[in-house]
Amino acid sequence: MLFPKKVKHRKHRKGRIKGIARKGCFVNFGSYGLKVEENGHISSRQIEAARRAIIRYLRKGGKMWIRIFPDRPITKKGQEVPMGGGKGSVDHYAAPVKAGRIIFEIDGIAEDKAKEALRKAGDKMPMKTKFVKKQ
Repeated sequence: MLFPKKVKHRKHRKGRIKGIARKGCFVNFGSYGLKVEENGHISSRQIEAARRAIIRYLRKGGKMWIRIFPDRPITKKGQEVPMGGGKGSVDHYAAPVKAGRIIFEIDGIAEDKAKEALRKAGDKMPMKTKFVKKQ
């Protein structure tokens, strides 16, 4: 799974993800992409599950790019811990994404196979996704 080697601050505040993506919203590297249609966080486990689904479908042909990186620490307090006592410890890392962001790109395979591979990856995501082609 992906996670940062070194971080400046161990814990982040939650914040809110508003608006639409201004960067990373066009297919740049490959021919086909998977675009997110809602705001939210994608955990490193979900990125890894989608990556495996794409790789399994591509087999030897084609190339894949991951356009997001989980660099936001998500904290969690233990079960049955009373209120107070500060913020919980870091549980996992997630990538905050805005609507319109491209998260995966693939190239080197036919469009129907690319569509199916990205559909399988989209099923692993916690939000709505859409198949897009390079313009």
